Amino acid sequence: METLSAVLRGNALVVAFTVVGITVWLSYWLSKHLTGGRIHGSAVAILLGLVAAYFAGLQTEGSRGVADIGVLAGVGIMGGGMMRDFGIVSTAFGVHLSELRKAGVVGIISIFAGVIVSFIVGAVVALLFGYTDAESLTTIGAGAVTYIVGPVTGTAIGASSDVIALSVAAGVVKSILVMVGTPMVASRIGLNNPQSAMVFGGLMGTTSGVAGGLAATDPRLVPYGAMTATFYTGIGCLLGPSLLYFIVRALV
Repeated sequence: METLSAVLRGNALVVAFTVVGITVWLSYWLSKHLTGGRIHGSAVAILLGLVAAYFAGLQTEGSRGVADIGVLAGVGIMGGGMMRDFGIVSTAFGVHLSELRKAGVVGIISIFAGVIVSFIVGAVVALLFGYTDAESLTTIGAGAVTYIVGPVTGTAIGASSDVIALSVAAGVVKSILVMVGTPMVASRIGLNNPQSAMVFGGLMGTTSGVAGGLAATDPRLVPYGAMTATFYTGIGCLLGPSLLYFIVRALV
């Protein structure tokens, strides 16, 4: 066991990729067999990660989740800011502005409206729960935009790790609500064509939530909703730690 532990510690990043890969596989299996695909596998994976981090914290009395366990230290590198930001940038490189024009002016407006409205709702809820500093309000508001925008914004403006964790939780809740709620309201809001899917993706923004919800509604609409949702995430990452933060700072 000591030899095995030494090997695992010496290949920490490989172990991290293996553990995360198994977790994602299990999450998609649970999504398919327990929820019928209504809750996307990525959301299940995030919930499993949060649960694992909680119990790891209880066991080790640490602050870095499963990364405080020696053989899983590589998760701290894989899940760190560098890899996260690299993933966001690589996703952005796969999107072309010419594609956004297909959604028209309404699609562009929906992206900015979705980011701003989600941010305001998140910041107001944070204020009601007693957070009064600009960093916390901005980070939690950004988390309500998506669970990617929250940590990106929080890291950039110096928010505490607890607040960043809350921003991720807010984004996960939003993602699950969008996944579950989309099939229920699709017929009522006319979500049955590519144009409406683009607008919907721009308003909701959470890529995993939009993709999962549209997949349960009509799989043919997934690429259209996911396209504007990707732009939504990028706009949120730009506005969160800059314009929106300065506005909140000026107000409070």
